[in-house]
Amino acid sequence: MEAPRIEFVAIPGFPLVGPGDDLAALALAGIARAGLELCSGDAVVFAQKIVSKAEGRLVDLATVTPSAEATALAAETRKDARLVELILRESRRVVRARPGVLIVEHRLGLIMANAGIDQSNVATEGREMALLLPEDPDASARRLSAALSAASGTGIAVVINDSFGRAWRLGTMGVAIGAAGLPALLDRRGEPDLFGRPLQVTLVGHADEIAAGASLLMGQADEGRPVVLVRGLSPAGSPGAAIDLIRPAAEDLFR
Repeated sequence: MEAPRIEFVAIPGFPLVGPGDDLAALALAGIARAGLELCSGDAVVFAQKIVSKAEGRLVDLATVTPSAEATALAAETRKDARLVELILRESRRVVRARPGVLIVEHRLGLIMANAGIDQSNVATEGREMALLLPEDPDASARRLSAALSAASGTGIAVVINDSFGRAWRLGTMGVAIGAAGLPALLDRRGEPDLFGRPLQVTLVGHADEIAAGASLLMGQADEGRPVVLVRGLSPAGSPGAAIDLIRPAAEDLFR
């Protein structure tokens, strides 16, 4: 019996990305340089930062004027008021605020620190720049999936991952904020376990598991590996989107 396996392959030598860059074309070129080609059932994981950069989601903090609300919240959290203003613009509401911490409900429904706005691994060119999440990560994933599928002649799934903290555990890990071409959430309820007992509550965050696996290769610092090819997936289920993974507010005991 052949042992099941899934491969995660970081695409080497990926260039720095700027506004307007064609990420699908860059990924295809990198895959070819690595001596690989896309096959049916493959998925490609893109780091959120390069998607945001390609979509021009960079903001110069010098262009941001903080509101009174942002100024007060900045004093409470000890953050740059201009950054707090951007966070508020990208958010539906503030969930928690304390010195050094600002947790919000992003306009996409994600509960996250600083609305996902980041300043690490962002070229500044002498300016203070901040990078926002993509306007619609699921739509970004669909566009990338369509481009990669057209170029390869077969269906290629895409996951866009970002680093998240978790309410009940220390440390960040990769999660899917965009997905296309695969089921993001697998409902295993009703299926038998090893002893025939029907599963009662088992929902699998399939896209999150893929994102976390890719993050092991992408890293969090200066690794420079923002694209990972995933091979060997065989999920049963209809293609979905990362928004499927967001827990409804009425069921969220941590809000």
